[in-house]
Amino acid sequence: MWWGTAIEAPDPGALARFYSGLLDWPIGHEEPGTAILAAPQGSIFVVFQQATGYQAPVWPPVDGAQRPMMHFDFQVGDLDSAVAEAVALGAKVAEHQPQENVRVLLDPAGHPFCLCRDDG
Repeated sequence: MWWGTAIEAPDPGALARFYSGLLDWPIGHEEPGTAILAAPQGSIFVVFQQATGYQAPVWPPVDGAQRPMMHFDFQVGDLDSAVAEAVALGAKVAEHQPQENVRVLLDPAGHPFCLCRDDG
């Protein structure tokens, strides 16, 4: 059974609070070096773990630099308001935007994630 995923971060608690605000999911557990975000619909978790020497990924990928290993995609109804909400929580809009109906943002630790407009 798939339980969830783990994301490295320089400040796991801060990153968990960012995604908690973005998704309206509760933080189910927090201790030094680890914070766990729990999906309210069931038993899926996102674990944020302390990473010593953390290097934020570079978007878009550049040879010789830390590449994004994975990213989150979130479906939204109103792309502009979802971007504004994410920015208010601490995200930054990435300079490179490859698609018109998707916005790439960087979370507070520099991980790229996508807000994808639901076109029905």
